[in-house]
Amino acid sequence: MQPLTESEIRGSFANTGGHDLEHMTFPGLHEIVWEDREFLGWRDAHAIQRGYIVYWRDGRPVGILLKAAGSHTRPGISAMCSLCRTPLPGGQVTLFTAPRAGQAGIDGSTVGYYICSDLTCSMLIRKLPPPSEMQPDPAEIIASRASGLSSRLESFTDDVLRAT
Repeated sequence: MQPLTESEIRGSFANTGGHDLEHMTFPGLHEIVWEDREFLGWRDAHAIQRGYIVYWRDGRPVGILLKAAGSHTRPGISAMCSLCRTPLPGGQVTLFTAPRAGQAGIDGSTVGYYICSDLTCSMLIRKLPPPSEMQPDPAEIIASRASGLSSRLESFTDDVLRAT
């Protein structure tokens, strides 16, 4: 992923504007290892129910505002992230809704996805299984996972941008 500035991030959002973006908090952009990410995802430190995903699409950054559902999965239940397809304990996967872009979102239409609660899918796909003669090359595993994650993120974005 190419690096982004705060102003590029603020200007990238397809499904929100104004007040939501004025009060957005940012992660430490100077600490991010950009080349190890398919997208930048984070939770807002001042509005914890709010999350953000920003990534490069067709040569420009696209941002999506997410809102976390209020309920949590019962203890002992496992869940899978819809983006990175990592199985996790239920408390580490959250149902996020994203308002659709344009008038549909203003009218209340949303898209829901179960996503890693901390939005760190790019880190999880880089965790490798234990070495084995049966496993493919680690670089191939990561490339395959990254490709799948990117494809599912594109599909999610298409749903958010679609005017129902």
